[in-house]
Amino acid sequence: MIEMTIESIRVSLVNYQRVVMLKEKNTLRYLPIWIGSAEAQAIAIRLQEGIQVQRPMTHDLLATTIEVLGAQVEHVIVNDLKNDTFYAKILLNVGGNQIEIDSRPSDALALAVRVEVPIYADESVLDKAGIVLEREGESPEIIESVDGAGEISEKRKKTSEDEIKKMSAFRDFIDNLDLEDFDKRKS
Repeated sequence: MIEMTIESIRVSLVNYQRVVMLKEKNTLRYLPIWIGSAEAQAIAIRLQEGIQVQRPMTHDLLATTIEVLGAQVEHVIVNDLKNDTFYAKILLNVGGNQIEIDSRPSDALALAVRVEVPIYADESVLDKAGIVLEREGESPEIIESVDGAGEISEKRKKTSEDEIKKMSAFRDFIDNLDLEDFDKRKS
């Protein structure tokens, strides 16, 4: 498990879809995940200080329900990527027992920002969809996993041409991002 932070939520200039950019702590590796506009708004509202909603949103209700039932969210993890679909889990502590709840990543992230718990990504997901955003003017590069000897890992060697083609939608989106203000986190 690799700890991630929510770097930003972006809107594609091509198709106006939203993508949440998760950033690996202490590196330049990112994980872009396409999300719906309602989920993007739910995450953004919580990330921006000073914004109050009059009534609880769905993810606020979920957080309150978990708390009232005596459970605690330990963390969330983006744990898989199959056929261009990301999967996530919410890990709860219920009376000392750990329970995993299957979730869409967008819902898990919206909950995580509300209850202020760590966000993780499985290394295999980062191997498949992780990118490095280079300096301004350079295009993003797909991550190559390299071991200590400088060799590309066996996991990455097994990535087929088909998997790379499936990820082309992500590359097209990243290639069209406006990166001028990428380092400016909106709070």
